[in-house]
Amino acid sequence: MAESSGRKLIVEVCSAKNLMPKDGQGTASAYAIVDFDGQRRRTKTVSRDLNPQWDERLEFIVHDIDSMSLETLEINLYNDKKAGKRSTFLGKVKISGTTFAKSGSETTVFYPLEKRSVFSQIKGELGVKVCYVDEDPPVTDAAGEQKGEAAAKEEEKPPEKAGDGEGEKKDEKVEEKKEEEKKEDENKGKEEEKAKEDNAKPKEEEAPTDTTVAMVDPPPPPPPPAEVENPPISHSEKPKQKEKHGEIQKRHNLIVNDHELQSLSRDRCRSSAYNLVDRMPFLFVRMVKAKRANPEANSTVYAKLVIGTYSVKTKSEIENKDWDQVFAFDKEGLNSTSLEVSLWCEEKKDGEEKITDSSLGTVSFDLQEVPKRVPPDSPLAPQWYTLESENSTGNDVMIAVWIGTQVDEAFQEAWQSDSGGLIPETRAKVYLSPKLWYLRVTVIQTQDLQLGSETEPKVRNPELYVKAQLGAQVFKTGRTSAGSSSSSSSANPTWNEDLIFVAAEPFEPFLVISVEDVSNSKLVGQAKIHVASIERRIDDRTQPKSRWFNLSTEDEKHNNNYTGRIHVRVCLEGGYHVIDEAAHVTSDVRASAKQLAKPPIGLLEVGIRGATNLLPVKTKDGTRGTTDAYVVAKYGPKWVRTRTIMDRFNPRWNEQYTWDVYDPCTVLTIGVFDNGRYKKEEGKPSRDVRLGKIRVRLSTLDTNKVYLNSYSLTVLLPCGAKKMGEVEIAVRFSCSSWLSLMQAYASPILPRMHYVRPFGPAQQDILRNTAMRIVTARLARSEPALGQEVVQFMLDSDTHVWSMRRSKANWFRMVGVLSRVASLARWLDGIRMWAHPPTTVLMHVLLIAIVLCPCLVLPTVFMYAFLILVLGFRYRVRAPQSMDTRVSYVDMVSLDELDEEFDGFPTTRSAEQVRIRYDRVRGLAGRAQTLLGDVAAQGERLEALFSWRDPRATGIFALLCLVASLVFYVLPFKGFVLGAGFYYLRHPRFRDDMPSIPANFFRRLPSLSDQIM
Repeated sequence: MAESSGRKLIVEVCSAKNLMPKDGQGTASAYAIVDFDGQRRRTKTVSRDLNPQWDERLEFIVHDIDSMSLETLEINLYNDKKAGKRSTFLGKVKISGTTFAKSGSETTVFYPLEKRSVFSQIKGELGVKVCYVDEDPPVTDAAGEQKGEAAAKEEEKPPEKAGDGEGEKKDEKVEEKKEEEKKEDENKGKEEEKAKEDNAKPKEEEAPTDTTVAMVDPPPPPPPPAEVENPPISHSEKPKQKEKHGEIQKRHNLIVNDHELQSLSRDRCRSSAYNLVDRMPFLFVRMVKAKRANPEANSTVYAKLVIGTYSVKTKSEIENKDWDQVFAFDKEGLNSTSLEVSLWCEEKKDGEEKITDSSLGTVSFDLQEVPKRVPPDSPLAPQWYTLESENSTGNDVMIAVWIGTQVDEAFQEAWQSDSGGLIPETRAKVYLSPKLWYLRVTVIQTQDLQLGSETEPKVRNPELYVKAQLGAQVFKTGRTSAGSSSSSSSANPTWNEDLIFVAAEPFEPFLVISVEDVSNSKLVGQAKIHVASIERRIDDRTQPKSRWFNLSTEDEKHNNNYTGRIHVRVCLEGGYHVIDEAAHVTSDVRASAKQLAKPPIGLLEVGIRGATNLLPVKTKDGTRGTTDAYVVAKYGPKWVRTRTIMDRFNPRWNEQYTWDVYDPCTVLTIGVFDNGRYKKEEGKPSRDVRLGKIRVRLSTLDTNKVYLNSYSLTVLLPCGAKKMGEVEIAVRFSCSSWLSLMQAYASPILPRMHYVRPFGPAQQDILRNTAMRIVTARLARSEPALGQEVVQFMLDSDTHVWSMRRSKANWFRMVGVLSRVASLARWLDGIRMWAHPPTTVLMHVLLIAIVLCPCLVLPTVFMYAFLILVLGFRYRVRAPQSMDTRVSYVDMVSLDELDEEFDGFPTTRSAEQVRIRYDRVRGLAGRAQTLLGDVAAQGERLEALFSWRDPRATGIFALLCLVASLVFYVLPFKGFVLGAGFYYLRHPRFRDDMPSIPANFFRRLPSLSDQIM
């Protein structure tokens, strides 16, 4: 194994709850075996307890820090059988390395025990605390030699097997054999010590290698097994390995860890698997430095690259200083077959401000002879080229020229011909949303409040409230009175209210809690809490500790005066997922706490290929229209932004990105924008123009299949919907485990805390909008900035605002759902009215079969459902669907309704226009009000049937219930069902055109409509 990295993983096995009894007596004697990176540790056995408590700390060596996140910590629970039988399995827990927290931020997490197989009977939870500690490894040579000699001596000693931690006695014959083996090994050890004196130097060189082997499988301590509470279960060494110890040491350095191979292969696959986009050829020119034959003082040199219509200059540097600049030219846009590189000197004469440029020579390259490079090939080495010049000879320039693709590692930092060069606002970037937490402040009570001053009269019953502020977020509790009586409830106001904030890392420095008096609108006192010191919790099992904080005010001399104290409970809620996007397009459902993170179930790969037929959105030089388009893709906390292709209506990006998928029922959002931020005219902040947006739901994609489609870009403007072009996207959702994918469908969408301690709908909307504003502000502060208008468009931050168009779209969606129920009702009515006699006859036969064989009802229903689903499989939608203009109801909406949707809040329109819109909303609300009243009336009539509100109607219904009970006591139930079915399916000539008697009776029942004023 590799040498120790100086990091240790500490696993504290705390306790277990509600274990399955396995000893046949209703209990279990549980112990845990912990495996990590080839190392195994074991806890003690807790006898006859279904809720065992261990509280044992186990240490493991982390051999490679980089691959620690790829490791898995596995804990298996067993029932200890004293009689020597095989231990019974109680459950297991697997913890991914990505959830390991640094020492100091770890918390106890209870994991549900998993089954080993489908037939295992497992239940319960295991509480574990996992963290890692970085330690500085010793670097002195003397210490290393001493450890090497000690390890060499220990290897010469015979191996002693440690006990199993249970104090079991060994057989006497086995002990006698061990004593004989020890004597033989001691004799061999004496002979080896004599040979060691002659070969001391080679042993010293081999000793450090021995220490690494000993670290993986340490020898057990000499005390007897009964005294060891936590013995490591080490792997026994074979005697053949000791005989050929020298060969093992030589071969050990060539062994590569399995996890290193996996990480290498994964990186290689990700770098080479650029297979969702087309390879775009680029001409790369790396300018390194120049060398002059006759250097001059106070002069700088620069290089000029000329190829066709492109003419680019490098930065000016002094002699023997590197440029180290890379230029990437789009090969398809080149209109020349040669590249010309010239070297120029800038000289400034004494007493003159004018700078003169003089040529030092040129060198030309034929593009047909330029070599090609494809990663993972090594970078092309630059070479010295002699410049051709009539005036100045002997000048050289170091250049590397090759033809590559956008996959080349030099492409991202290179000057790019299709994106305007080295403009920061046009470069491809990856952004990360800030990590968000919910901050819960529970205001409990205040004491010793100093209300009023000596000069001001005291109010008899002042009304107080507590205000908490975190950054720009301000929340207040309800008002309560603080009387002057002797009772504790009036003298010490109590609230017991929760205030929820959204906190983003890095946190705001302080949380300010203040008590204010409503009667005189003055501050009673305030306290500041350092946010970084607030306790964090991941579930509701642990209650954070409440604390008292002193309240104080600042006088004119900037002195803090004590005005009382406040009792609060503050904690950062890590068991929630902070929703920062619209609920119907969420892309991440993971909890804030790292300890609750789960391993990804798949990989999402998106290839942004290009766009076609984009419309111009601005003018260039005041003569023609142009578009500088780029794409933003958002999934989870990761945002990607492609480079901006300048002045093209059919841009080709051909960039590929990947995301880890933790839940298949999430949505990928892709937006196309026109870049307006790279031009800063007259100091005015320019904005990016949106060209359209698409969404792809991952659950609609088949796994390991590439979807290559073109999607229409439609943007909603105040003048109506406008098609801006099409974007070509390739998507692939890869998943290696079908079992993990199926388990995701059975698990809750949000973390556990959302169901144990849920927020109200109104509070959830406030928190969502707050989180959106925080994410927008943080991304707008990036460099280059991701504009506020871009983030808001991607997050759908305006979904909570009233829109007539959205209201109509939702109404027709509901009508579409109810229309299927209406179609079923019409089909049944057609059978009932004998519209198709053969079908009605078949329904009679089916009714008789169901009555005679009622056990076939459910099998028949589910079989029909299965057949319908199988027949509909061939007609399923093959391509993933995106934004639908018909469902969005953008084609049948008036301009005034669109103008109302784009109007801000509060409105900026004229009073007359607002009055017209208000009257329109009143008309729609009146119809909705009537509909709600009709629905409520039906339920009230049913309640009136049992409440004797209409005594005659309720008496008739009671008499009918008595007669029905006597009839059904005599009449078989099958006969009733058969008779009722025949009566329902009777021929139209036996029907009456008027409503039925039960319908007339129900409609005559009273409701509360006549009591509304």
